[in-house]
Amino acid sequence: MEKEQLKVIISGGGTGGHVYPAIAIANEIKKQVPNAIIQFVGAEGKMEMEKVPKAGYPIEGLWISGFQRRLTLENLAFPFKLLHSWWKARGIIRRFKPDVAIGVGGYASYPTLAMASWMGIPTMIQEQNSYAGVSNKMLKGNVEKICVAYNEMQIFFPAEKIVYTGNPVRSDIWEMDDQRKEALAHFGLKDKKTILVFGGSLGAKTLNEGMANNTHRLKAADDIQVIWQAGKFYQAAYQDSPTAQLDNVRQVEFIDRMDLAYAAADVVICRAGALTISELCLVGKAAIFIPSPNVTGDHQTKNAMALIRNDAAKMLKDKEGNQMIEMAMELLKDADARKKLETNIRKMAKPNAAREIVTTLRAIAK
Repeated sequence: MEKEQLKVIISGGGTGGHVYPAIAIANEIKKQVPNAIIQFVGAEGKMEMEKVPKAGYPIEGLWISGFQRRLTLENLAFPFKLLHSWWKARGIIRRFKPDVAIGVGGYASYPTLAMASWMGIPTMIQEQNSYAGVSNKMLKGNVEKICVAYNEMQIFFPAEKIVYTGNPVRSDIWEMDDQRKEALAHFGLKDKKTILVFGGSLGAKTLNEGMANNTHRLKAADDIQVIWQAGKFYQAAYQDSPTAQLDNVRQVEFIDRMDLAYAAADVVICRAGALTISELCLVGKAAIFIPSPNVTGDHQTKNAMALIRNDAAKMLKDKEGNQMIEMAMELLKDADARKKLETNIRKMAKPNAAREIVTTLRAIAK
């Protein structure tokens, strides 16, 4: 019997919240259809142009960027960038001849998916957040299916197109067994209650200030230890800080083994990006979310509230960041409260998200 042929364009990116789900989808396509050929389309200068080739997939970049909400020189160039991106996307599609195209949000997603739809290619999008992104809202009329990670997304999209799949997560996160011993050794930690603090690869000012402003509290807590990812933007400012010098604090710029960081953690303090939330649901960790106030539609607060309503996490406002260590310590002392959060957040996990997305994609493919 002839093996199934499947040619797929995956477009989007800009942030890890778009890029990593896209790579997880690509990996699942290859798992279901080993003969599949995948072509990524991203935005020039964005992280997908580095991360996608590292994952083993080809990518082409479009000259596209976001539209600023104020008058700038970059805004004057936006119409030209959009026209250029449409034209280049048309060339990519004509050469590659895909059976289907999927957009994951981000700058490149709109021109690629809009052009694919116009050229008669079946299309679908994946929305990670509880507040739909601009590209995906603009594409809702063009696509056949819309895979979402939150309920009640019909306020943004036609209900008949919605498929509730959850967000695809890297397999190393959700396939981990009990790795605590390995995790503690990896970070050079002792067998103590552990707090994990991270604000994404670039870092988060509020979380870093929350660590620095609680040096006295952490110094006095010799029964607790912290893994602290400061992020690329903030590493230089915090690597030699008094907090980073504490014996019970492991401060790093970037955590390359998030599976081990989660395995070591008893409580996690982080932003409320959609991908982070999906990972925490799968690993079942007690979490304190401090949503970023600097995102469109305050969507991180809306992401977090989906868990708060189910008593599956705690939340602090950005201006309350200095309370994060105190709240984490209270959770570490209260095993019952921590267990309740772990149980409830696990109930919200969608471990088969990538499989369901790819099944949907194959169903609409030509």
